[in-house]
Amino acid sequence: ELLDKLFASEVISEFEMESAGSKPRNDGAREVVDAVRKKGVKASTVLIKALRELDPLLYEELNKQNLECDSPC
Repeated sequence: ELLDKLFASEVISEFEMESAGSKPRNDGAREVVDAVRKKGVKASTVLIKALRELDPLLYEELNKQNLECDSPC
């Protein structure tokens, strides 16, 4: 569902969506995050908003970890 949202928002291409979807979950997730980060702040914001909508608990946990990090992690 996250891949579909990112594709619909034109953050990732069909090729990127299919590539990530064909890999084991962790590898696909890493690939998507890396691709989105390379596309800049706007694309990253779309990813964050989609994650918050689709998995609020994971979003909160990641946000909590980010706030606890005083220096670059």
